[in-house]
Amino acid sequence: MAAKPFFTKEQESAIIGAIKASEKNTSGEIRVHIEPSTKGKDALERAVEVFQELEMHQTEARNGVLFYLAYDDHRFSIFGDQGINEKVEANFWDSTRDLIQTAFREGDFAKGLVDGITEAGRVLKTHFPYQEDDQNELDDSISKG
Repeated sequence: MAAKPFFTKEQESAIIGAIKASEKNTSGEIRVHIEPSTKGKDALERAVEVFQELEMHQTEARNGVLFYLAYDDHRFSIFGDQGINEKVEANFWDSTRDLIQTAFREGDFAKGLVDGITEAGRVLKTHFPYQEDDQNELDDSISKG
């Protein structure tokens, strides 16, 4: 018997739609990864591992962002690559995390991710505007562990 998916098809579509909409305005690359557990690690540590596994560090401008969620552990993290962290203000990920947490506390995980993705896309647009020759370097689907 297969495990029940964490998100409904509609919720997954909304999250993927937010990724696609955000990436239309920026050369930045956004991914979402969900899994039941951090495998005994800190959420950020696990997000860094997943970031590497998904080869998100391979983007030309080093401007990938991973939204990581371990739903059974009630943990999440946002990890931005070097190119982003060199340009955004120091508290950027904290304010994005707080935005996501608001919806998560209400039990609306899809809305939290959509809100966070939208905010990340808005800021990425400022630092990494969409280029005419921009290519989608990373899959927009939700990866699952």
